[in-house]
Amino acid sequence: MKIVFTIAGSDSGGGAGIEADIKTISALGAYACTTITAVTAQNTLGVAGVHTLPAAFVALAMKTVLDDFRVDTVKLGMLANEAIIRAVAGVLPDTIPIVLDPVMVATSGAVLLEEGAIAAMRQLLLPRATLVTPNLPEAARLTGLPVGNAAERIAAGHALRAMGARAALVKGGHGDDDMLTDYLVTDTAVEAIILPRLHTSSTHGTGCTMASAIATGLAQGLPLLASVRRARDYLQEAIRTAPGFGAGHGPVNHLVRI
Repeated sequence: MKIVFTIAGSDSGGGAGIEADIKTISALGAYACTTITAVTAQNTLGVAGVHTLPAAFVALAMKTVLDDFRVDTVKLGMLANEAIIRAVAGVLPDTIPIVLDPVMVATSGAVLLEEGAIAAMRQLLLPRATLVTPNLPEAARLTGLPVGNAAERIAAGHALRAMGARAALVKGGHGDDDMLTDYLVTDTAVEAIILPRLHTSSTHGTGCTMASAIATGLAQGLPLLASVRRARDYLQEAIRTAPGFGAGHGPVNHLVRI
């Protein structure tokens, strides 16, 4: 069994963050280790509060896991502030694939990454990323580029690679086309992953779920494109079979494969 190490925030509603990561990694057949960066009070309607952990404790938790577990991939999610980003960057191993989900804003609109931390993410984490998985607003904020059409989204992917990421997956979930298209930009190709858009409010935690599923595939030895395609298919089914919990943006069905 492969080990995926997720470093992210906790979602009290269970649909996103560490909770979504553990469910996804487990459902796809790997073992999840964790380090929590922040605790949130939230439900499907929004985020009521965020309490960040001390950066030194985040670093300690990471070191403790890495000292004992043979980690196969790392997934980075909500990192909250510059101090935590710097602490995480200082502990990250150089020999393990890293999937960076640049969590900035929750589905409900709550800001989950302080403005001053974005520069630190560009400087310290993008160059370490095997894959970065921004949605359209995140891709625009990281690159400063428009992402209104296919050509612009591909250009943003190339820009993220120019910042140091080995590959970029610019996700199309925030678009409004009938077909949902993600663009995987690597050093050799641009691959479009196209699926029908599911019109539903059960979209909470989709970014966390997608990144964790990709990280699991990489841990299990799948090539990058195969990992992305399996993750997208898994998430599509999880959204399609969502349980319908809550009055707002509800969680997906992470256990759809079980």
